[in-house]
Amino acid sequence: MAITAATLMLYARQSLNSGQQHPSLCEECSRFRKITRAALVFWTAIIEIRYVNSNNTPEDKYCDCGVYGRNSPVEDVYGIVALPKGDPEGCGSYHVYNRNISSPPWIALVKRGNCTFSEKISAAHRQGATGVVVYNVDGTGNSTLQMSHSDKDDVVAIMIGNSQGMEIAKVVKNGTEVLMRISVGSPHGPWMDTYWLYFLSIAFFIVTAASIAYFVFISANRIYSLTMHRRSEKKLKSEAKKAIGRLQVRKLKTGDEETTSESHVCAVCIDSYKAGEVVTVLTCDHIFHKACIEPWLLERRTCPMCKCDILTALGVEEETKENLSAESPPGVTVITVTGGEPMYEVPLTDPASQHPDRQPHLYDNRAFQGDSEAGRR
Repeated sequence: MAITAATLMLYARQSLNSGQQHPSLCEECSRFRKITRAALVFWTAIIEIRYVNSNNTPEDKYCDCGVYGRNSPVEDVYGIVALPKGDPEGCGSYHVYNRNISSPPWIALVKRGNCTFSEKISAAHRQGATGVVVYNVDGTGNSTLQMSHSDKDDVVAIMIGNSQGMEIAKVVKNGTEVLMRISVGSPHGPWMDTYWLYFLSIAFFIVTAASIAYFVFISANRIYSLTMHRRSEKKLKSEAKKAIGRLQVRKLKTGDEETTSESHVCAVCIDSYKAGEVVTVLTCDHIFHKACIEPWLLERRTCPMCKCDILTALGVEEETKENLSAESPPGVTVITVTGGEPMYEVPLTDPASQHPDRQPHLYDNRAFQGDSEAGRR
């Protein structure tokens, strides 16, 4: 039974209304499809056919069995199915189909082979086809592939399996008009494959777990380091208090060298010494205001001038020195001045000195040593 043009238009209108979308939404969908096509994504095509069988009973068939060509517009089309006049591959330059531009909308159904996909599509489009359906070669079952037809990218072209194509072609060859509608299916791509999604999920979980573990490890290590540092500082402050209590403290009097010479100043506050002020004498023989040096020693525990460690010098914190200097004379007690790393050595007693309870000051800059000795004479 023939399908009239009015019936064709009615079916097309019903099909379009069933999937009708807002114009702006359609534009967004079209833009999204173009982007995904450029990103190695292929779209499936939904095939709907309607015809009247030999018993005058309408039959509708539906399958999500097509694949849009790589260069095909991803759009919906409808029309009456038409076969080539002779060669089922639809190869040729002119008059391949008994159709023309003035005919109702029609879709070419051709077999793969004998010429390129672009030639098949061009031959059908020249005679006014709204779409081209290529079915696979014999012996391939329902397998399909994504066609490449870069020379013809303005016509909707899809591929279906050989079984589906032969079934539709058989109905058309019997003289029955078949109405077909091609609708856009779903996108597929490398990252949309199930196994690929599993792989990405596992990789994401591993990376996330490793990042969290690393963050926890770094945080725990920092907390532990801060805790140990605070304990160490607390212990050192306690030891510094003991050491400060063992330092010599004296009150300056009128006529003392420190009060008469302008060269003697407190290195902490940079003020001259005055009679009546209380000063602290460190183990290195440097003196400072008691009120100035005690807070300094609590925090740093070293002499502001020579960096001598008062804890080591007073024996509050025992320090083992494995390799003493071989040049140290016998009978001379030697300590290592520490300010983080050993710098130089200060003898606690000098046998040649007239004042065994006092120590000579060792200068970092030897240029000042001569001036100091001249001042002492």
